[in-house]
Amino acid sequence: MLSSKASCISHGQDSSYFLGWQFYEKNPFDVVKNPAGIIQMGLAENQLSFDLVESWLRKTPDAMGLKNKEGESVFRDLALFQDYHGMPAFKNELVEYMAKIRGNKVKFDPKNLVLAAGATSANETLIFCLADPGEAILLPTPYYPGFDRDLRWRTGVEIVPIHCSSSNGFRISMHALEEAYERAQKLNLKVKGVLITNPSNPLGTTMTRDELQNLITFAIHKNIHLISDEVFSGTVFDSPCFISIIEAAMDSNLERNADVLSRIHIVYSLSKDLGLPGFRVGMIYSNNQTVVAAATKMSSFGLVSSQTQYLLSCMLANKKFTSKYMKENQRRLKKRKEMLVSGLKRSGINCLKSNAGLFCWVDMRHLLSSNTFEAETDLWKKILCEVRLNISPGSSCHCSEPGWFRVCFANMNQSTLEVALRRIKGFVERSRLNYQQNMGGFSRRLLSNWVRKLSSADHREEHER
Repeated sequence: MLSSKASCISHGQDSSYFLGWQFYEKNPFDVVKNPAGIIQMGLAENQLSFDLVESWLRKTPDAMGLKNKEGESVFRDLALFQDYHGMPAFKNELVEYMAKIRGNKVKFDPKNLVLAAGATSANETLIFCLADPGEAILLPTPYYPGFDRDLRWRTGVEIVPIHCSSSNGFRISMHALEEAYERAQKLNLKVKGVLITNPSNPLGTTMTRDELQNLITFAIHKNIHLISDEVFSGTVFDSPCFISIIEAAMDSNLERNADVLSRIHIVYSLSKDLGLPGFRVGMIYSNNQTVVAAATKMSSFGLVSSQTQYLLSCMLANKKFTSKYMKENQRRLKKRKEMLVSGLKRSGINCLKSNAGLFCWVDMRHLLSSNTFEAETDLWKKILCEVRLNISPGSSCHCSEPGWFRVCFANMNQSTLEVALRRIKGFVERSRLNYQQNMGGFSRRLLSNWVRKLSSADHREEHER
């Protein structure tokens, strides 16, 4: 009696990424109320600099109270205004902030910006604009597990993975791009574009200039779109610096090539950089006016409230605050990431070298009972249910190699991370001890069998004499 959309299973909710969340919600860690609970390390949320935002709010009560610079209430105007084009003042401040994150190497026109209720909505809206049901988008692996929902569920678009490997740090090669494109063609899928996350989720790495140039060249040759999800662009805390796809296009002297520029699009939000996921502020930036017009109409299904736009326009207009926030936030992220990496290293666990994001791509291949995704699932279940840490297995990110996990570090305080690291260390030590005991028992059984066989042989030899 329901629609096929309501009853279909393509939402991706059965992924281990979402299942881990369900386990966590039933038994969440609390240092006082539930110290034995599950610690959430599967949530890419930035809580490290929330105090800076709260401090600004305390110092700027008029913005929070919806008053203008003259102290007059703007509540009535905000309560009645809801133009899906967005508030001009907010869009102007947002493009300036985006340029600032990119070192002011690129400029953005607010007329090319479409507001959406978070990056989830922005990505889906953009896919609706670029592809029809049954067509395909190429996506490098490993990728954010939520894309199976965001890009496919309601759009009907297929995802064809671009398989990347640890042999080159999961970098995107031209060979991998061509292989994915040919695979899509064999499946009779029309490829409409490539979507990347830069910085990468889940790798926590920024793309090199060569990678971006290769992607642009590939998109030009195949006559397809190039989408760059840059929601983590403000989290880059170490070298190499972040290079936006727009900057790479300018390096290729494409600013005068309207056709190519019309097929390059950016998705951004304030959820990660400013740590405001609950405000649901996302956006699409495109030089394609048809895309902008269509996405603007679609945005009426997921608007950003006028009150939110007003508050954030006041915040972003304070250049002293945004400069301080960006610098301090990056410092804190770097310190926290180093704490996680060094803690894991003490337990014999290494991470992919990273310079951005709110997580690390952790190598636990040596802890697998075998080099299979079944063994990875078994390890994930042990870590979730026995160690009581919710981390995301690589298989949920469509990684082509078993044994990698995404571990988040910015959604908790330092003491909670210390608890998590102690739990991991204890688990590794127990696993090592069990392995040694099992191998010792195995060796003793081998020795016993060898002695038994030797004695039997001696007995037969004596009998034959």
